[in-house]
Amino acid sequence: MNWLFSLILTVHVLVALGIVGLVLMQHGKGADMGAAFGGGASGSLFGASGSANFLSRTTGILAAIFFVTSLSLAYIGSHKPKTTGSVMQETVKSQPAPAAADKKPAEAAKPAVPPVSDSKAKDVPK
Repeated sequence: MNWLFSLILTVHVLVALGIVGLVLMQHGKGADMGAAFGGGASGSLFGASGSANFLSRTTGILAAIFFVTSLSLAYIGSHKPKTTGSVMQETVKSQPAPAAADKKPAEAAKPAVPPVSDSKAKDVPK
């Protein structure tokens, strides 16, 4: 399962970099006006409007892949098997035994608070 997480994370990062590159290569809305009046874009590899369609479609496909890898990483990250239990169980196991275990059984059985004597009980209003 760890290799799958690494693979999806690698694809996720590469797709993110691809989206950034494609967005930076695309022309703004104002750049299309120059192509309409013979701005030289008609002689490019994709034609006058072909590059815009190709780049926008590729960006959309990479965005969909980015979305799927994001959901996959979230699912894998939240459904990892717990091998040791909770965090609190680990801290309890790593702490030393309490001092009460070192005492003799008779001392450990004594209550920590002394019992209330009868003279003090009479002072308490009913």
